[in-house]
Amino acid sequence: MVAIQKLGFDEVAKHNKSNDCWLIISGKVYDVTSFMDEHPGGVDILVASTGKDATIAFDDVGHKDATRELLKQYLVGEIDETTLPAKTDNTKFLIKLFFMLLLPICVLGLAVGARFHVNKE
Repeated sequence: MVAIQKLGFDEVAKHNKSNDCWLIISGKVYDVTSFMDEHPGGVDILVASTGKDATIAFDDVGHKDATRELLKQYLVGEIDETTLPAKTDNTKFLIKLFFMLLLPICVLGLAVGARFHVNKE
């Protein structure tokens, strides 16, 4: 059995152009450079998926099992999980968004509703 090469995130992230494109999907690293012109979604979507873990984006599109099978021929190695950047916590962002945007809209809605209610009486 052939040993699979472990690659650091910094090394993989260097391959971020249309003529040199590597993706991280489900812990594996794929060199999809030769597939760029054939990709139904276009070159830009692949290049935009470099430099980060593209697993969620890949899964969200709803790729079929045949696509996963096709990926095998582009396998370069596995990502060294210890080299991945820390994931950001979106909780703070969502709370901030609520207070900056949604809460004022709710207050405005209540004020308009109260005004109409008072005018009816």
